[in-house]
Order: sequence, then C-alpha cells, then structure tokens
Amino acid sequence: MRPTQLKTALRHLMSKRRAAFIWGPPGVGKSDIVASIAKEDKLDLIDFRMALRDPTDIKGFPMPDTTTKTMKFFRDGELPTKGKGILFLDELNSAAPATQAAAMQLTLTGKIGDYTLPGGWRIIGAGNRESDRAVVNRMPSALALRFTHLDLDVSLDDWSTWALENNMPTELIGFIRFRPNLLHAFDPSQRSSPNPRSWTFVSSDIGSSMDRDTEYEVLKGTVGEGAASEFVAFLQVYRDLPSIDSIMLNPDSVPVPTSPATLYALSSALGAKSKKDTFDRMMIYVERMPIEFQVVTVRDAIRQNNTISATKAFVKWGINNASIAM
Repeated sequence: MRPTQLKTALRHLMSKRRAAFIWGPPGVGKSDIVASIAKEDKLDLIDFRMALRDPTDIKGFPMPDTTTKTMKFFRDGELPTKGKGILFLDELNSAAPATQAAAMQLTLTGKIGDYTLPGGWRIIGAGNRESDRAVVNRMPSALALRFTHLDLDVSLDDWSTWALENNMPTELIGFIRFRPNLLHAFDPSQRSSPNPRSWTFVSSDIGSSMDRDTEYEVLKGTVGEGAASEFVAFLQVYRDLPSIDSIMLNPDSVPVPTSPATLYALSSALGAKSKKDTFDRMMIYVERMPIEFQVVTVRDAIRQNNTISATKAFVKWGINNASIAM
C-alpha cells in the first residue's frame, strides 16, 4: 500500500489496540511514517532498534534477591511506564531469534514478566523482506501471528507531496517525475541504488560548493552510477531553463520548451514558486504548455499555497479543464 494508505491503516489498528508490522525494502520510509504519525498525533515515540538488542533489554536482567531467594528482573528503564505513545520495534526480524522471542509476549498481551505496557501505548514493528538480501532472520510463526502485516509500496504522488511539504529542491522533484522508475530502484547486489532515503541525501548535495566532477562522484556513491548520470544530465537541462523572472515579465512571449525533461523541470520550478499575487500572470505562460504539464504545475502550486485556489486564473483554468482529474 502507498504511504498515505499505510498511515490510515496504522491509525485504525492503533485505535483497536492491535499490533502492526510494516514490511518493505530498505530506504522506503517505514521509520519516517511511524515518526510522522507520532508527531502529528502528539504521541511519544520510543524507537527500539531490535537488531541491536539482547533479550535482557526487553525481559530485564536477572538479579538474585537474597531475601526471597528468587530472581528479579531489572530493566534499563527505556520501556515506557506512563503516558501514551508508540513503541516502535524497528528491524524486528533482523534481531536474533532469542530477542524476537522476548518480544513475543509483550506484543500480544502488553506484558512480559512483571512489566506491563501502559494502556496509552501501542506497538508497531517493521522490517525488511528476505528477498531484499538485508540482514534478516525468519520471524517465528508464533510472533508473526501476533501482528497485522502491511506491505509498504513507493508512491510517486505521495513522495511528491512529501517533497513539496519538506522543501526538497525543485530540480530533484522534476527529475523524479521525469524518471519515476528511479524513485525506488533498489538493487541489493549494488553498494548504492536509488530509493527515497538516498534521494533525500542527494537533496543536501544539490547547490553545494563542490565542482561538477566531485558532485557526480558523491551522487554516484549515493544513488548508483546509472541514476547519478541521468540526474547530472537533467541538472544541466534545469540550469539552462528560462528564469522565473523572465517568464513573469513576458509570459506570452518567453519560449515554451518542447522536450519532456525540460518541461518536467520547468513545471516543478513554476509550481514551487507560485504566489497568489502573481499566479494570474504566471498562468498566461502555463496555459501555453502541454496540458499534462499544466496539471503538474497547478497541482504543485495548490499544494504550496492553497489560497491560489481563490484566484481568477485558477477558477478559469479549473472550469476549462473540469474533466481532468487533479
């Protein structure tokens, strides 16, 4: 399922006090989605990286009680004791079998030994698939049956919305729209391959002080040679685009590009820089573009600034293109 669907499903399961497990390849945003739910719903979040844990981190460390001649379990204090939140058992199926076994009772009943998970807390697990060639251990069926299992897929629309909301570089957004297959082309046989996480790393490299050759080497080491080569070529196109200022000054005369790569780059740039007081003028130029790129530009503009929907140009464009799904 796409990220927006996953968030809806997770919130439903949390409301029913059911544990959920998110499956997906590395780099698709499993951890980010759980973190965003906690932030949006004002919940505490404990990110329990299970691959780094021992069974005693959950069950507690046994200590003898000389008075009662019994063993008591002392915990490190990381498990919650009050409030409400999400206990995120990330990389659960990468944990050693003994650690997974320790999580079994806690996941089903919210209890292990003398510890009880507070009523306001919910458990979500996550992990990679065996086919991803990540470091995983087969999850015991007794543990697997304690979860509702959800598969996370990559969605271009969801990623584009997220990228705009998080001020990702417009040239990167334009490139991913031009080459959507490169949003996630995970190849476990390669050291680096494109995925949403690695493109986030790339966003901090764009516009740096590195020379072009060094920039390419960094990109290649982040998303792989093929994706880096295509992106560098796209950046050259983007850097040769007509300026937004020139378009705003002469919207009816500045040439409209014809190549798809240039149009994807330009529509992303226009949408990201749209403002209510200049939108009417900008649309003079946008309406000279092919209709599919008009849709991309207008959709981005609305995501950036919803007040644009009240402009005369938007209303007119919407009436003229009522049959086109936004």
